[in-house]
Amino acid sequence: MGGDLILDALAIRGIGPISLTVPAGTCLGLSGPSGIGKSSLLRAVVDMEPHEGRVSLGTSRREAFTAPQWRRMVGMLPSESMWWDDEVSAHFLAPEKVRPDLLGLPEAVLSWPVKRLSSGERQRLSVLRLLDREPLALILDEPTANLDEVTTRQVESLILDYAEAHTAPVLWVSHGREQLQRVSRRVVTLNVMGRLCDTDGEVCP
Repeated sequence: MGGDLILDALAIRGIGPISLTVPAGTCLGLSGPSGIGKSSLLRAVVDMEPHEGRVSLGTSRREAFTAPQWRRMVGMLPSESMWWDDEVSAHFLAPEKVRPDLLGLPEAVLSWPVKRLSSGERQRLSVLRLLDREPLALILDEPTANLDEVTTRQVESLILDYAEAHTAPVLWVSHGREQLQRVSRRVVTLNVMGRLCDTDGEVCP
């Protein structure tokens, strides 16, 4: 059911229309000034913002699924993680399979109360929580914003390994151009006109 992530004339609140393909198993980086609408674009991809145009994953069109079904397939990591239960483990579908050590966390962190977590620990656990749900595509909004360099590299490796193992397309938003160059096959920029440009400033077709 997976495949390329395809945005076809996607438009939302002055952004677009944007047509873009993120090939299966690869990462596409998205940059742009703060407040330009990158997060709104990501939310439209996972059907959390009203929009025009179509989004597909392989041959599966978004409108063929309920919103919860689509978000299970196309998993989004927001810039600020949400926590709805008191204990960390309650936020995972299969906590026994989770490997906190891959991101420098003790195994015992899964039994901690959420209120004990630092912002960096929450950020790392939100990455693990997303991957625990085994989505077919990843939509990432600043996934390493609160992390140091060592942990940032660990998150990058974990996400790219997941993308390769699951042939999952990854759309990765970051203000860090160096990071996007490391993790992405291609980097595009959302400009002030609400259009996507390649690194040379040419508007994407």
